[in-house]
Amino acid sequence: MLNAPAMRRRFVVVAAILGWAGLSIQMYLIFHSRWTLGASLLGGLMSFFSYFTVLSNTLVATVLTCEMTSRESAARRWFLQPWVSSGIAVSIVVVGLAYSLLLRHLWHPEGWQWLADELLHDVMPVLFLVYWFCCVPKGALRLRHIALWMIYPLAYFGYALWRGHFLAVYPYPFIDVEKLGYPQVFINAGGLLAGFVVIALALIGLDRWRARI
Repeated sequence: MLNAPAMRRRFVVVAAILGWAGLSIQMYLIFHSRWTLGASLLGGLMSFFSYFTVLSNTLVATVLTCEMTSRESAARRWFLQPWVSSGIAVSIVVVGLAYSLLLRHLWHPEGWQWLADELLHDVMPVLFLVYWFCCVPKGALRLRHIALWMIYPLAYFGYALWRGHFLAVYPYPFIDVEKLGYPQVFINAGGLLAGFVVIALALIGLDRWRARI
């Protein structure tokens, strides 16, 4: 699967296009909504990047873009390191699973919002996991990498609470301090972090298994 260079490149190009398309559609919808309401577009941009889904999909699209380009750069070398790409894979899998288990039942998007929703929460997690499994070199991951990968969700959680404290707006209902209170929010976040670690362990197991075959 994706062993031929031409097939691999086509897959990566299509995945990158879909990733940026999902992000672009979501950004347009936010900007259009705020324009209609006469609200600040800068505030819309800040709102756009306040979602873990958007940040993770941006990282995914960046890795895929680096993979499809041949021009060397420090950024390309960084993102294509197996431990970096693998950490992003863990995050995007968490995005897909958390959305399906915790958020999907809360709303029923239609039209362009449905398309953006599907691309960001369903299509890209699957495509990037396939990319990781087939294209990222295996055998380099260690348990210590989990601690590095956890910096991203922990930093995001801290930022979401800080932003919510000042704006009284939280990107996800399970970290809404105004409605749930800090104790419950920290319990919810702890559960998500535990899920993150479980997925990370599974990925490292797959990495070691894949390296042996």
